[in-house]
Amino acid sequence: MGGVTAILKKELADHFTSYRFLFLFALIAMVSLITAYMAGVNISTQLVDVAKPRFVFLMLFTSSGIGFSFVQFVAFFGPLIGLILGFDTINRERNEGTLSKLLSQPIYRDSIINGKFLAGVAIIAILLTSILLTVAGIGLLMIGVIPGIEEVFRLFIYLIISITYISFWLGAAILFSIIFRNVSTSALAALAAWVFFSFFVSLGANAVANALTTDTTISSSEAQMTRAKIRKAVSLISPMELYSDSTITIVDPMRRTTKSMVQMGWMEQLSITRFSGPLPLGQSILVVFPYITTLIAITFICFGISYAVFMRQEIRSV
Repeated sequence: MGGVTAILKKELADHFTSYRFLFLFALIAMVSLITAYMAGVNISTQLVDVAKPRFVFLMLFTSSGIGFSFVQFVAFFGPLIGLILGFDTINRERNEGTLSKLLSQPIYRDSIINGKFLAGVAIIAILLTSILLTVAGIGLLMIGVIPGIEEVFRLFIYLIISITYISFWLGAAILFSIIFRNVSTSALAALAAWVFFSFFVSLGANAVANALTTDTTISSSEAQMTRAKIRKAVSLISPMELYSDSTITIVDPMRRTTKSMVQMGWMEQLSITRFSGPLPLGQSILVVFPYITTLIAITFICFGISYAVFMRQEIRSV
């Protein structure tokens, strides 16, 4: 445990004193604050002389500011935080010859990979927590509404899911830095993985859904529902889809399902109109519990693969 602590402190010191971290934090904070400010302006304008909704504070994170909301911004660009923090974690030290010197000290090999990953998770947690609190402060000033206890819990759960989501990409970047000895190659591989899962999976889901629902004997409504189910099932292989569905349901209490299209009969429609209030926090968690557990599972699996590969690699002194 002492070796992990030493590596953790060393990595945290390196991150906090690097220009890369300062530039990344400034960029993410600037875009997040602009998005929150524009969303606050829109909400304040729309709520003039209107009774404020119950969960108006959460609208600061779900309302569009400059074309996208804060939740959407973290879903699309949050992975870049993990990728930038981890794409040269191992191969940079291997190329500089410091990895073999580090292993010559009384430090176990697994302490190195564990300490580096935990340091990255700590940096992600600090960055997201500080930005979330700053956005919440802007909301307090602009909207003038104090968040309720349920809203605080929803934002806390959203923060935990966001840290897990970006930690998955950190683990993927560390894996690429272990597999590829060239830093530029690992960076390109990490960027390619982000582009594939963030953009091309949705395009592939649409193509697969359209290809599998070309039967002319099926009615248009049935074909549309089948196409939506297939598209949803294929798109769930993307971590961004898992994260987006889980967080938007947690942050938006009016959201009752992760499905974009729901077929309802007249009894279901009557029930929705009668019980159209916000969903309790416990029910929202139950709706997205499979998504959250899957996101946590793939994060541990990704880091577990990185751990196994690193422990089996041969490290020679330069």
